[in-house]
Amino acid sequence: EGYGPNGIAVIVDTLTDNQNRTAANVRAAFSKGAGNIGTPGCVSFMFDKRGQIIIDREECDMSADDLMMLALDAGAEDVREEEDSFEVLTSEEDFDAVKAALTDAGIETVSAEVTMIPQNYVTLTDENAIKQIRRILDILEDDDDVQAVYHNWDEGDE
Repeated sequence: EGYGPNGIAVIVDTLTDNQNRTAANVRAAFSKGAGNIGTPGCVSFMFDKRGQIIIDREECDMSADDLMMLALDAGAEDVREEEDSFEVLTSEEDFDAVKAALTDAGIETVSAEVTMIPQNYVTLTDENAIKQIRRILDILEDDDDVQAVYHNWDEGDE
């Protein structure tokens, strides 16, 4: 866990056979992008661990209302309509049941995973800060020991 430029919260999930190497690589990634490694728990409270299922709107034969009813009846917390997709959010505990209900109904998913979703997003306007956070994220995502990187940077209107 750590902070990127302008207080961007970053969580890095790793799986490694050499903890020292991975810790050094993560530390180096943060320092190359003007970030800092934090103490355990310093940013995780800013995220919620939730199931996230993305469904392509064009591939879904079900109406938005029917999809919402199916997902909510299976235990989903929320169904959001995006421009070209549906986003189904679940608790970590209900993720498998909701995914199974969607699959049983013949609905194909673009992605389905338990992930860390930020409670709030940070928007960057400074071009230098944007380059720095991109550098941190690129270095981390290129590391073979890094399984996932979660952050609260709103990349929206890049």
